[in-house]
Amino acid sequence: MLVSIYMPTKNRLASLQLAINSVLNQSYKDIELLVVDDGSTDGSREYLLQLQNDEPRVKVFLNDKSRGACYARNVAIKAATGEFVTGLDDDDEFLPQHIGALVEYWQLLARYSDETVSCLYTHIIARKPEGFIRVRRRPFIEYFDLFESNCIGNQVFAPRSHFVDAGLFDEQMPAWQDMELFFRIMKKYGKARLLDLHTYLFDEMPRDDRISSGRKDRIIEAYNRMSSKHADTRQARQRLLLQVHAHHYNFPIKLYEIFEFMKMGFWFYGYKEILTRYWERKFLDKNRK
Repeated sequence: MLVSIYMPTKNRLASLQLAINSVLNQSYKDIELLVVDDGSTDGSREYLLQLQNDEPRVKVFLNDKSRGACYARNVAIKAATGEFVTGLDDDDEFLPQHIGALVEYWQLLARYSDETVSCLYTHIIARKPEGFIRVRRRPFIEYFDLFESNCIGNQVFAPRSHFVDAGLFDEQMPAWQDMELFFRIMKKYGKARLLDLHTYLFDEMPRDDRISSGRKDRIIEAYNRMSSKHADTRQARQRLLLQVHAHHYNFPIKLYEIFEFMKMGFWFYGYKEILTRYWERKFLDKNRK
């Protein structure tokens, strides 16, 4: 059973090499790796073209100009020939058993469970400044859970048809691209199920090129697009707006944003949350002075 792994990349040659090696060193060998270079100028293209010549499981696509990660992912998924698809970011890594464990678990569920599953996800090992942290996730997720937070992460494992029939990545999303596609996949095919293993190494080291690095405008734009596409109730919009002000973004909350939140409708938990986050941030800012 062939598994296709998509990987967009741009100007991260050192981490790209580690990511690719983690794919090629999987214990499960029936794989193809589709790498889409989105306009690198750091030697990544030359490395990838040589690798493609040396390794028949690697397919390389070179964008003529930078078109964004969603475009790159879609190029790879459209070209994928595997029955199943998953992804890997160019600064992350798979542990050696990652793909094999996902394949075995999918087959186990198909054989012995009557439950409809849209996709699989795993626990992660987060690489942080303080070291490696094992992060656990929920045993299953419904699509409406994503209004609260992206509790899946940045990758799922699913039949290629689930990605394609759900419409692939929205290339107009400035952020939250993974969450928005996973929402559509789960809404169409059912809940996502956890593989209870830590097999994905996720990089959370501080870096200027992360979407959340000082770019509140992009997160708000993503919120507006996600809301217009999927939030059909006021509370759904409020839940998404709380994600804009999640602790990991560390964005300041303005008073007018609290008023806009409250104008959407009364929701006791939501009022409590946004006010708590506002005063916590004010307290932290005051202590820094």
